[in-house]
Amino acid sequence: MNVENTDYRYEIMDMKNPYDVRKVKSFLKSLGFDFIPEQIDYTIILVNLNDDLIATGSLKNNILKFVAVAPQYRDTTAFSFVTKHLTERALLNNKTTFVFTKPENIEKFQGIGYTEIACAPPIYALLEFGYKTINDYKAYLKSKKVNKKNQSVASIVVNCNPFTNGHKYLIEKAASENDILYLFVVEEDKSVFGFDIRWKLIAEGISHLKNIIMLKGGNYIVSSATFPAYFLKNEKIDIITKKQTELDVNVFAKHIAPVLEIQKRYVGTEVYCKTTAEYNKAMKNILSKNNIELIEITRLAIGGEDNYVSASKVRKAIKDGNLNEVMDFLPDSTKNFLMSKDSEKIKNKIRFSASRH
Repeated sequence: MNVENTDYRYEIMDMKNPYDVRKVKSFLKSLGFDFIPEQIDYTIILVNLNDDLIATGSLKNNILKFVAVAPQYRDTTAFSFVTKHLTERALLNNKTTFVFTKPENIEKFQGIGYTEIACAPPIYALLEFGYKTINDYKAYLKSKKVNKKNQSVASIVVNCNPFTNGHKYLIEKAASENDILYLFVVEEDKSVFGFDIRWKLIAEGISHLKNIIMLKGGNYIVSSATFPAYFLKNEKIDIITKKQTELDVNVFAKHIAPVLEIQKRYVGTEVYCKTTAEYNKAMKNILSKNNIELIEITRLAIGGEDNYVSASKVRKAIKDGNLNEVMDFLPDSTKNFLMSKDSEKIKNKIRFSASRH
């Protein structure tokens, strides 16, 4: 990378070194950032000739984070140096990079080639840069679109970690009430049941329904780019989680629903997960403003009116060695998989993991 400004140098920080962590954390705190080292895997700083830290930026996979420049250096090339360096590094292994930033920074990132995807004012804007963008995802959706006029078109977004009779009930209900149902499956592999397994179990479980189009969620539906809090499943719902739910729903309403002419989105009532409940609340507020009806279906219960079917209950039963107690929650596709040797690796991962996801 060519840099005309020779008044500073960059250093790669060691986030396992407490001194480096303190240095970055202290600088960012003075600028209003709450730096969380666990959320990044690469960090650089810019240092001037007096060894003063003047800028920093980090990466988590292909997402730029904590990009900040000291006020007196904001008219220099420090910002573009940090962002270009991080972008080039991210593109070595990815076709797209993303940045979460405040809406007032949109123009700065647009100035170096980033494109805005959506906003959740006043704290979040999502932009992207790279060889593969949301336009490629829209082209994928168009290739799967069923082109028939005067049809009722609905959608569901599912993760299915794993696929349960609760998911199946919701999908069958939506399929029975509409001509076409687009079923988006979260593609990001952050759940213990990987994407390929989840896709296979769903496809087998709904093979009797002929008006469903299964779609990959890509980077734009419940992903680390649009909704990172989903994969953390915090019990505490703060402004960050709220705004991330809004951002994800805004991407759906602005970019995805129009391509497929989606008129309705179905969800199950949420009684266990606060993050998903907040997501449902954001959908109620945003989708209606975009002429998309949100239809909330009471969650399926088995063996008691409040014994709701839940994927998290299935994972807990596996962890506790009580899978037999939740067999009624499972469709044949998931049941057969969990009884096979192919599931041993996943079941062991659940048994020995502290993660909720």
